[in-house]
Amino acid sequence: MLSPVKLVEQFNAIERELPERWGTAQLRLTVADDGRCDRAAGLLGPANPGRRGKQIRLSAARGGGGVGPDGIRRLLRRLDQERIDGELELVASEEAAQAGLRARTKLADAWKEALAGLPPDWTDVYAEVRLESTDFLERAALLLSPVNPARYGGPTGFRFRCAKSFGYGASPEMVTRCFERCDDEGITGDVEVLRALSDTFPVGTQGPVWYVGGRSV
Repeated sequence: MLSPVKLVEQFNAIERELPERWGTAQLRLTVADDGRCDRAAGLLGPANPGRRGKQIRLSAARGGGGVGPDGIRRLLRRLDQERIDGELELVASEEAAQAGLRARTKLADAWKEALAGLPPDWTDVYAEVRLESTDFLERAALLLSPVNPARYGGPTGFRFRCAKSFGYGASPEMVTRCFERCDDEGITGDVEVLRALSDTFPVGTQGPVWYVGGRSV
C-alpha cells in the first residue's frame, strides 16, 4: 500500500503550478480522518483557517497581508510530523498587486530601519511592535518571548528593551531573529523605537531604568 503524499509535498506541487506573479492562493485541505480534524485546525491556527466538517480553508500570500509560502510549509509540516493525512487542493489564486504599490515592510526589516536611524553610539533602546491584527497576538507573544515582550501601546502592541552590548534587554541580533520568525509566519505590523540612550555605562546596575505610567520598564 502506497503511503499518502505528505501535505508539504502537495503544497510544493501546487505552488509550482501557480502563475509567476501570483499574490494569494486559496487552499482547501480535506482531512482523511474525522477524528484528526480538530487537531489539524489547531496546528494551522496561525494561518487563521476556516473549517467546515472535514474541510479546512486557508490561504498563502506573498508580499505581506497573510502567511507566506514558507510559513504555510512550516504549518503543514506540523501536520506531516503528526501523521495527519489529507488532500490539499487549490481553490483559487490571484495575481500580485501591480508594480508601484508598495509591499508591506517585514518586521525584521522595519526593526533594522529603526536602528539605522539611531546615532552610532546608541546603547539602550525601548521599542514597540504594533501588530496588524489581534489574531497575531498569541503566536507573536510566543515567537517574541526571548525579548521579554510586555503588553503596552494599545490592543496589538508589545514593548521590549534592547541593549547593544551589555545591560538589560535582548541583543539587536536576538530581536532581529525573533522578528524573522514572525515574518516567516506572515505576522505583520510596524516597529518603532520609542526611547534611546547613547554611551551608557552601568556601574553596579543592569542599566538605565525608564518609567512609563509610573512603572519601571
